[in-house]
Amino acid sequence: MQQNKTIAAVLAEGKKQLRAAGREDYAAELLMQHVLGVDRTGLLIRLPNELEQGPRNQFLSGIKSMESGIPLQYVTGCEEFFGRTFRVTPDVLIPRPETEELVEGALSRASRIWPSEGSPLRMADIGTGSGAIAVSFKLGRPDAEVTATDISSAALRVAKENAERLGASISFAEGDMAEPLTGGKWDIILSNPPYIAPAEAVGMADTVTGHEPHGALFAEEEGLKHYRTLAHALPALMKRPGLVGVEIGHTQGPAVSGLFAEAFPDGDVKVVCDINGKDRFVFCELLK
Repeated sequence: MQQNKTIAAVLAEGKKQLRAAGREDYAAELLMQHVLGVDRTGLLIRLPNELEQGPRNQFLSGIKSMESGIPLQYVTGCEEFFGRTFRVTPDVLIPRPETEELVEGALSRASRIWPSEGSPLRMADIGTGSGAIAVSFKLGRPDAEVTATDISSAALRVAKENAERLGASISFAEGDMAEPLTGGKWDIILSNPPYIAPAEAVGMADTVTGHEPHGALFAEEEGLKHYRTLAHALPALMKRPGLVGVEIGHTQGPAVSGLFAEAFPDGDVKVVCDINGKDRFVFCELLK
């Protein structure tokens, strides 16, 4: 690109490059907002201004990365979740808007089951990734004692950084699924485990399959492996009353709710839809 181009001109060229590569061109606007440190209104106001060399180089480098399929969030190193900015790296799954609803559902149910702050609630987030669920729950329910687990030490480093930066006091434990929680008793356990069947990878975007960690996406047994593991492990870990909440694939409601209904015969198990009307969560409330 030539020197002394306006922000509008550089942005237009970035969009053109993304379209030519078969990518969504709106990502160029989001990248430019990140580079300039402004929101969309701030970007629109600055469009006639000249873009200096440093920001221009940063923008062009990001466009090149996105042309190759690298997600915008890995280019910028951040993603918004529950009103906060989380750091993300290729070691962690990019937080999705649907998962915000898991946190919201858990917080609302916790307020109903435990309306007053008595003895601290013990909450665990299994497979925390970026720490989005654990941090958001802790900041929404400050009296909770939150533990976050992950099998990936690299993911835990990202989660710890997010917790520290956002001011959430959380304990972290490395291990597979519920193993790090063994020996304890928990009021609330949440998880967004890998739930995509490997066969489904064929129809998925290369921005996901080529760059996000496969261990956080895919699960054997038609995507149900980790739910079976949780259904087996959680009965020994839960207090009464208690709450279990998991995110699921939109076709997995009957199978996952069946697993938890069998594991918790005394529980109230419900499949809950997301904002798009698709089965997305299973909540199990345990009575006293």
